Order: sequence, then structure tokens, then C-alpha cells
Amino acid sequence: MIRIERAGTTFAIRIERPEKKNALNIEMYARFNAALREADADDGIHAVVLLGVPGIFTAGNDIKDFIVNPPLGEDTEAFRFLEALTSLRKPLIAGVDGIAVGVGATMLLHCDLLVASTRATFSMPFVRLGLVPEAGSSLLLPALVGHTTAMEWLLLGDAIDAATAHKAGLVNRLVTPEALELTTLELAQRLGQLPLAALMGTKSLVREATQSRLREVMQREGKMFAERLMAPETIARFMAFGAKKTT
Repeated sequence: MIRIERAGTTFAIRIERPEKKNALNIEMYARFNAALREADADDGIHAVVLLGVPGIFTAGNDIKDFIVNPPLGEDTEAFRFLEALTSLRKPLIAGVDGIAVGVGATMLLHCDLLVASTRATFSMPFVRLGLVPEAGSSLLLPALVGHTTAMEWLLLGDAIDAATAHKAGLVNRLVTPEALELTTLELAQRLGQLPLAALMGTKSLVREATQSRLREVMQREGKMFAERLMAPETIARFMAFGAKKTT
């Protein structure tokens, strides 16, 4: 469900569970975490690429698995994945085609370059489920797209089309679905021709201002997220959502 593809200096992580819209479960988080750490430790890798399958990046958390294995603390696979994502020293590039929902959207805020197809959509429906933002998105999203836009996206949870995301500054390149993967991998290959120390140094300098606050913000998000997960209204919304998915 998480496939690793190495090509020269590029380390690609592909989410590959199309029958479940690439929804992430505990096993996939563990594999994702291990893959990110493997790529970061390899001096032959200059760029890490995140990809889905045609028409689907990821629907976010697998709701059924999420109910059974809720991320109630930092000692969980989901939080370890986020920690690996935020501590990644190598440039991170994502190619998004189709839906990117929940953590599928917030993980993209940690990318250094983001390519989206014209049929990509981004949504963060946390409030609709009785939850709060995670993955540092309460800090990173306003910094990236501005306070008013971030509040609209986080409070209402509506799907954001690729053109709007591009205009807001979330997306670097907007391409056709057919050109998505090629464009994403070409960017990674270009980074592969550059000095690794300079790439990592530049990423460190650019992210230093937010990085110092990010862990603190994520801890606060995680605590409130866990509290909201146990709230009766949230449990009811999850159960209703799960029932709807099975009918």
C-alpha cells in the first residue's frame, strides 16, 4: 500500500491503495515513517517525492482503522509519521492528482515544492467531524495562504480546486493530469544535479522561523485533537460517517 521507487538521487513514496481511495491506516503510517527516515539517512538521495495513483492522492485517514486505532498520543504511528515529515532534511516534493483530504492535505504543507493536476482538490474537513486541525496546519496554512483564506478553508472544510490552491500559493505548478508525474519527477531530477549540502542548508534556513515553533504547535494540536476524538459529538459524527460509507 506504500510503494518505494528509487531512481538515481530521487526517492519516491507512492500511496497505492486505490480500492480505499488511498486512505491511510496504521500499517501505512508505519511504512511511510520508515521510508521517510530511510530517505533522509541516505546521502545518495537529494529529493523525496510523494505520489498517489491516477485520480487519487489520498482520502486521508481510513475511518474504520481510525476508530479502532485512534491517535491519542505521540506514541502512535500517525504522530511518528508526522514527526518524520517535519524533521525531513531533504527537499520534499509532492505530485497531487485528484483528492487530497484531511491529513492528505495537511501533509502537503510540509512540502517544499508542490505540483498539482488540474483535477486535484484539497479539503480539510476537521471541524465537520468535530475535530481540530493537525500536522502543524494551524501554523503553516495561515503562513502560506494568509489568515483569512486559511480560516475559510479550515472552518468550512470545503473542497478547494487546484486553480484556487495555485492562486493562493499552496501549489507551485499546475499541470494536466497526464503531465503530473513527469513534471514532479523532473523537478526532483533537477534537484539531484545540485549539491546536497546546499539543498539541505537552504531548506533549513527557510524553515527555521517556523520550525522553532512547529513542535510546540503540533503538541497543542495533538492534545486538543485527542480530546476532540473522545467527545461524544465527534464519536457520533464518525459513526454516522462510517455507516454512510458502508451503505
